[in-house]
Amino acid sequence: MVKVSVIVPIYKVERFVTKCVDSLMSQTLKDVEFIFVDDASPDRSIELLNKCIRKYPNRVDSIKIVSHEKNKGLPAARNTGVALATGEYIFHCDSDDFVDSDMLETLYDTAQKEKADIVWCDWFLSFEHTERYMKQPSYTTSTEALKAMLGGVMKFNVWNKLVRRGLYTDNHICFPEGYAMGEDMTMILLFAVAANVVYVPRAFYHYVKLNSEAYSQNFSLHHLDSVKHNIHIVETFLQEHFGNNLDLEIACMKLEAKFPFLMSNDKYMYKLWVETYPEANIYIMRNHYISNRRRLVQWCAYKHWWLMVRLHNWIVCKVVYGLIYR
Repeated sequence: MVKVSVIVPIYKVERFVTKCVDSLMSQTLKDVEFIFVDDASPDRSIELLNKCIRKYPNRVDSIKIVSHEKNKGLPAARNTGVALATGEYIFHCDSDDFVDSDMLETLYDTAQKEKADIVWCDWFLSFEHTERYMKQPSYTTSTEALKAMLGGVMKFNVWNKLVRRGLYTDNHICFPEGYAMGEDMTMILLFAVAANVVYVPRAFYHYVKLNSEAYSQNFSLHHLDSVKHNIHIVETFLQEHFGNNLDLEIACMKLEAKFPFLMSNDKYMYKLWVETYPEANIYIMRNHYISNRRRLVQWCAYKHWWLMVRLHNWIVCKVVYGLIYR
């Protein structure tokens, strides 16, 4: 029986893919299948992938490599992997990141012990010379975790979570093809239908903040449209399952979605913040999930106190991340 299916999209990651694959091939958990999805990568990524996996002959029978004829984007690559998966659980790993060798074993054993549909853990934000430990909150129910993700205090990243495959297949949940920005919001849908969830207070996943080709490093109006599309999917799905009981949390999700616009000195980005989900602004001070700092910055934007917003951006981006985490 395949315990875990690991899905790895491959696109323009020749600088990173070897380290990623080495970390996956070194997993201590047995009965794992690895599904690499070549999303028509134009560089040497697949060549390096094949070179790397030849070092692990004991893993050959558990490796699948499938190729898209043309580039379809990250959500489509994830969907291709899910469709091929046979494991009891699914784990998504981005090919420019890497993981500790006991990650899958620890998460899977926890899932088995607790009979959990989803297990999540802490992670590392990895810069060129240092790493920052990213602590995640603990919740005992899927509804509590769901509200925390909507509120912004818990990340809905796909790569620090082990998910029972049946949550995807039984509920017809898939990633939004063609809408890559915010595609991680699919995890919110999975939590909405999960029965039992468990948190592991340890970091295993290393999210590398170096790849300039990564979707999160770039912005365009198309990206904004993509985020809005994905928020609409989440809002519709949650209203069908919970009615109006999550209106506050959905408003908080919209506020968090446009918060990155404030991490800039660009007046145009501030204009986008004002124009995007203005109906959510009245909930700024009611979002008790996030820090007072984030609430204050959003409140300053709501009042058009842009000098204060710029000061915050300078302190966080230039001093904290520019000097300390680099």
